[in-house]
Amino acid sequence: MIGNAEIRVSVSPGEVRVAGLRDGRLEAVAVERLGRRDGVGDLHRARVAAIAPAMSGAFLTLAGETAAFLPESELPLPRQPIARALQEGQSLAVRLTRAAQGGKGPRASARLSAADSAFAVAQGNGPPLLLRRGPDAAERLAALWPDAELLTDGPSLAARLRPALGDRVKLVLHPAFDEELETAFDALLQQDVVLEGGARLQISVTPALTAFDVDAGAEAGGRDKLAHAQLNRRAALEVARQIRLRNLAGAILVDFAGMTVRMREALLPDLATALLEDPLRPKLLGLTRLGLAEVQRARIHPPLHEVTGLPATPLTRGLAAIRRALREVAVAPYRVWALHAAPETIRALEGAGDALAEYRVAAGRSLVLVPDPARRPGEEEVVEMEE
Repeated sequence: MIGNAEIRVSVSPGEVRVAGLRDGRLEAVAVERLGRRDGVGDLHRARVAAIAPAMSGAFLTLAGETAAFLPESELPLPRQPIARALQEGQSLAVRLTRAAQGGKGPRASARLSAADSAFAVAQGNGPPLLLRRGPDAAERLAALWPDAELLTDGPSLAARLRPALGDRVKLVLHPAFDEELETAFDALLQQDVVLEGGARLQISVTPALTAFDVDAGAEAGGRDKLAHAQLNRRAALEVARQIRLRNLAGAILVDFAGMTVRMREALLPDLATALLEDPLRPKLLGLTRLGLAEVQRARIHPPLHEVTGLPATPLTRGLAAIRRALREVAVAPYRVWALHAAPETIRALEGAGDALAEYRVAAGRSLVLVPDPARRPGEEEVVEMEE
C-alpha cells in the first residue's frame, strides 16, 4: 500500500460510515444503513423455488421469503446442466455474491469453501435460514488495507472487530469524522465535482448507465492546447477516483472537454492507469464512435447513490441532522434539542427504524421533531429548546 493508510468508522444513529484515507486523502467510502445491509457474503440455507434452464440458472427462496438467482456457472463441480443438478424444493447452501439491483434480487453461489460447507451441513436441513453474516464494510476495507489502523467512535463495533483485527482497532472518544472528512463525504452527495482551475465533472446517473461530462469552465475558450490536454488528464484521474469512491458500476461513459477523437485516445493510458487502483479492476473498453471513453465495472455492492440518494434523500439529510444534534449534546448534555426540518425529512426519520431510539440512548433524552412546511430538504436546523 502506498502512503500512510488509515480507516475511520463513524457510528451514528441509523448508519455506519466507513472512510479509507491515504496520506489524508479520501480513497475509499462505504455507507451502511442499519437494518438494510446488502447481504453480500451472507451464508444461507436456501430452497430451490424454480429451475430456469432458459436463463441457465435457478431461483432460490431465502429467509424472509427473499428471492435470489443462482447461475448455472455457480454450481459446485462437477459442472452439469441446472435441471439435472437441482430439484425444485430441495435445500441448498449458498453464499450471496452480489447485492440486489435494478429490481432484481441478489445473486448467489453454491461454490462454497470447505469451511462454509461444513458449517452449513452442521446446521442440518430445514426451511430457508440465514446461517452466518458476511463481512461488513469496515471488515472488508480492513482486509483490503491490511496495514491500516482502524479508528472508530463506536464502542460496540470496536469490541466486535478486535478479536479479528487486534490492536489495529482504536476506539476514539471524539467523532471519527472530523470537519474536513465530513465535507469530503458531503461532496459525494453532489452531482458536480470541482476540479483544479475551475473545471468540473458533472455526473449523471440513469438506470442504463452513468455519464461523466468534463466541463472545462473558464479554460474552455483558451487556445493553449497543452493546458487543455492537462485539464483532461486531471479529469481522467478524478473520474477513476469518483468511480471508486461512489462505487459506480455497469456501463460508464466519459465525455472529455473538447478535443478530437485522436486527442482523446491519448488520454486513455492515463485513465487506464488510474483504474488500476480500483480493487474491482474496471475494464476500459476504448472510445465509442462519438469519442466517449467507455468503462465497465462489476457490480457487487450497491452504488453509494442507491444508499444515500443523489442528491441526498430526506432520510440522508435527517440522519446527518441527528449527528449534528449529538455534537450539540456533547457540548451541552443537559439541554433539550429540537430538529426543525421539512415534513418529508421528519417522516423519513420516524420511519427509519431505531435511529431515533439510538439518539435517545446516546443523548439521554429524545430529540424533539418539529416539521416545518416552509423548509425544504437541506434546510434542517438543530436548535435548543427553551425552558
